[in-house]
Parts: sequence; C-alpha cells; structure tokens
Amino acid sequence: MDENLYFTDNKMKQYVKEGLLKIRVVPTSSREELVEEKGELKLYLKAVPVKGKANDAIIKFFKKKLKWKVEIVKGLKSRDKVLKVY
Repeated sequence: MDENLYFTDNKMKQYVKEGLLKIRVVPTSSREELVEEKGELKLYLKAVPVKGKANDAIIKFFKKKLKWKVEIVKGLKSRDKVLKVY
C-alpha cells in the first residue's frame, strides 16, 4: 500500500544506506510529495525535466522538507537517482 511519508529523520533514515539514498523521480506531476510505493521511495515533483530544473527541485525539496543537504551522485539524466546525504 502507498504511504505518505511524514518527513522525520527517523522515518527517512531507514532508507539511507552508507550515506546514499535511492529514489525514483516523477517529474511534471500535479503534486510535490515523497511517498513509499512497494518498498521504494518515489518523489513526485511539479518541475519539468528540462535544463536540470527537476534535479534542482530535488535538492530544494530535501532541503525544505527534511533540512537535509543532498547531492545527486548518480542518475542526472534518469528518473532513478542516487543521492548523497550530508
């Protein structure tokens, strides 16, 4: 069952392994939220995947919602991303 994530460090830390977080991004969505679907994290963004706008939105989303600094280390041009969490 899909589950809206409440943005707490404890809930999110279970997904961070060795400082890395794997997510699947759905750009050009009507909403902006992070959900768990089938044991994976999926980030819905309103931003379009043009000229890095969706990638910028990922970084801003985590900074605003979790107060986490993240960097995209894999998947700059893919929906599947690996983020380094600082």
